[in-house]
Amino acid sequence: MIAEATNLGLSRMAEVCGVASRRALLRMQTWHMREETFRAALASLTDAIHAEPLAAWFGSGHRASADGQAYYLGGAGEAGGTVNAHYGRDPVVKIYTTITDRYAPLHQTVIAGTAGEAIHALDGILGHESSADITALHTDGGGVSDIVFAVMHLLGLDFEPRIPRLSDRQLYGFEPARRYGRLAPLFGRRLGRDLIVSHWAEIAEVIAAMRDRTVTPSLILKKLSAYRQQNSLAAALREVGRIERTLFTLRWFDDTDLRRTVTAELNKGEARNSLARAVAFHRLGRFRDRGLENQQTRAAALNLVTAAIILFNCRYLGRAVDELRHRGTPVDPAMLSRLSPLGWDRINLTGDYIWSESLDLDADGLMPLLIKPLP
Repeated sequence: MIAEATNLGLSRMAEVCGVASRRALLRMQTWHMREETFRAALASLTDAIHAEPLAAWFGSGHRASADGQAYYLGGAGEAGGTVNAHYGRDPVVKIYTTITDRYAPLHQTVIAGTAGEAIHALDGILGHESSADITALHTDGGGVSDIVFAVMHLLGLDFEPRIPRLSDRQLYGFEPARRYGRLAPLFGRRLGRDLIVSHWAEIAEVIAAMRDRTVTPSLILKKLSAYRQQNSLAAALREVGRIERTLFTLRWFDDTDLRRTVTAELNKGEARNSLARAVAFHRLGRFRDRGLENQQTRAAALNLVTAAIILFNCRYLGRAVDELRHRGTPVDPAMLSRLSPLGWDRINLTGDYIWSESLDLDADGLMPLLIKPLP
């Protein structure tokens, strides 16, 4: 697991750890590192993070944010885009990760560096196996589309993305633009009510398939966008989404707290990306695996290891806070929400990986805190 997450590889890990040969590591990887086992393990860690008392200070546990992080490849691969204006000429893939407001990872997937993120935005909150009850999703501009607005609303969930360049956004309504007074210059074409009504039964079937996890949202959205001519069902979903986008844009104009909340949640994802970058540091952070399946395994292992680090930090930060309170040291509750479980100062990411059979543990099976004893 660590070999995949740190980008070290099985051969190098077998050389530096001294526990097993490459053949033994490869056999364990073949038998145990599969998509379903990764999902189950990540769900367990997510639930454990949410159960930590300290994690409650970071958020309610009902919000999530999704963001893509680019990783350069050693060469052209199955999922790597050949040219990307943002990342340069080197082929890249993006790991699109969804985390909760308590920093707990929910889901990850590997997409091409040139692929749009919006069709994958829903996979995280609809495809995880943890007990987290997510009711709101935040993304940056890359994860926004009218269909995502529509699907989230029809599922009874809140989609609250960050809206860049408000001057480029249009509003939509069922009436002519002149009916909206001073807002008229902001309105685009009129919405098609008949189009929505004529496809409402089909829309309900698509939403039910997503809710029941019959298919993944990204698969449906890919199929709808794959038609050579515009699909009428996709057009009807876009009309519904434009209603929700318009209502949310008006909220975004008016609600300062909303803008502050969305920015804070997306910043958590950016900070978590820094931890993931620090973990996957070997080979200059480049993925040498060119097959999509191997890249998915590496991304899943990376997400699992970062989740383990976050759980470790939550647990020991909580113990440190409890110890300070036990000693009579005042702890400002307002400062607890400003803590972050994303540090890796105490995590050995480099050097030899040594597993000792004799650790200095306390009665609860935990390592002692690095706090000076009372005089």
